[in-house]
Amino acid sequence: MKKLILALTVFCNFNIGTAQLTVAKEVFTRRDTLQGGLRPERTSFDVQRYDLNIKINSDEKSITGYNDITFKVVDNTSRIQIDLFENMQIDSIVYNNKKLQFNRELIATFIQFPEVLQKGSGHTIRFYYSGKPVIAKRAPWDGGFVFSKDTAGKPWIGVACQGFGASSWFPVKDSQSDEPDFGASVKVAVPNGLMNVSNGRFLGSENLKNGYTRWDWEVKNPINTYDITINIADYAHIHDSHKGLDLDYYVLRANEAKARKHFEEVKPMMDCFQSKFGKYPFSEDGYKLVETPYLGMEHQSAVAYGNHYLQGYLGNDLSGTGIGLLFDYITIHESGHEWFGNSITSQDIADMWIHEGFTQYSEIVFVECQFGYEKAMAYAYGLRNNVNNDRPIIGHYGVNKEGSGDMYPKGALMLNTIRHIINDDAKWWKLILKYSETFKKQIVTNQQVVDFFNKESGINLTPVFNQYLRYTSIPELEIRKNGDSFEIRWKTEEPDFAMPVDLNIKGRKVRVNATNEWTKAGTKIKSVNDIQPDKLAFYIKY
Repeated sequence: MKKLILALTVFCNFNIGTAQLTVAKEVFTRRDTLQGGLRPERTSFDVQRYDLNIKINSDEKSITGYNDITFKVVDNTSRIQIDLFENMQIDSIVYNNKKLQFNRELIATFIQFPEVLQKGSGHTIRFYYSGKPVIAKRAPWDGGFVFSKDTAGKPWIGVACQGFGASSWFPVKDSQSDEPDFGASVKVAVPNGLMNVSNGRFLGSENLKNGYTRWDWEVKNPINTYDITINIADYAHIHDSHKGLDLDYYVLRANEAKARKHFEEVKPMMDCFQSKFGKYPFSEDGYKLVETPYLGMEHQSAVAYGNHYLQGYLGNDLSGTGIGLLFDYITIHESGHEWFGNSITSQDIADMWIHEGFTQYSEIVFVECQFGYEKAMAYAYGLRNNVNNDRPIIGHYGVNKEGSGDMYPKGALMLNTIRHIINDDAKWWKLILKYSETFKKQIVTNQQVVDFFNKESGINLTPVFNQYLRYTSIPELEIRKNGDSFEIRWKTEEPDFAMPVDLNIKGRKVRVNATNEWTKAGTKIKSVNDIQPDKLAFYIKY
């Protein structure tokens, strides 16, 4: 779900909100490289569109069907890589009405064309497959399908595969580096009496006269492959709109009345996010919340919702301040991903903080929109209790490996710190809006993000990004008495670190520019105990 690491003992001693790959693993396999790496068989072509047409047998827990993969050749090639988990069967791969040769190596399927495909040319292959997809043990934290039942005993099915891989259930170029430029269609046949809800707009349904009805959906925008989704149940449909934006909710029938009331929160959320981050990125595809048998996931234009219509995170406050119970965490957090993660996407999941840090920060933004600055800062301060400082936030590149789950709270607290480094809210909100609009529907790297913030702020923030993202520790402020004044410095792992900090000295706010070297301040004090840094605004150790 692009979820948050928690340290809530009220549950148990594991990371409740984390993404699916936050368990430390420093020894990487050939499979990791095949899934996470960019080799010529991947970089030689650019996916233009996916057209998925499948049948899901709820009794057998199986999938049969095909995916039409349309692509443009970037470099001359006769061989490409498409991914599909090893437990799924390849029935055939067809190109120009002829079956192609292929060989499988773990997750990767290397497809051989009879001739060299020329740069700039466009092609479509039809990839037939079948099998029983991996069933998640604890979705959304481990990945796979969920085959459940609603209170009436009817099938209730979903899938969550962030980090785990979209190729766990359909053939795809399973890399965040390439989204289908012209979207995708998702046609899913399910047993009569059930509905499938997928991304984008509903195109219609067709009774196939064999006990199944096919439900057709289409998303016109580029989309992360792990965002492509299916949701199968006996759903009730609630349609609403807000300032020209379509809002659709698909909920279990028994929950229709409570959903109508509970989801009213979406409207002030949209007002807040659109004012700070720009127009909803996928208005052509609409906005949906879809009730799921797992907690949630940011599936683009079909956001998975499973928070049981509770405030907070399953009725708990992640910040420990009480402020987290003023809103539904899953609605706000997962919807924030429409801007950060779905619109702006990291090229490699090693940089998933670009999704998660910004989206956790969107919660702070929402609190500020609804309840004011003071509550927003208190909520942010409370989130620091969820930081473990166990591993660097930036993971290993090329091996499908995320960094620490600290990317959620620590990433958000870093952004809040940068806001206060800039120390000009008008400039900050203009920067955040421009960031969202500049990289809208684009794939970015960590360096691009850092370069953008440096340029727009006019401040060299590289050491700040590095310290929070590449090391486990946070900047430690050291202060010592020097005559009738004091000296100050930062203790960091990042060399040549520099960052201003606001100090409260007997009720007076003083901004001091500090580096790794002791710097004398001109303010007179009697004792260093008279000095307190503003730890609501700056995520630091003191």
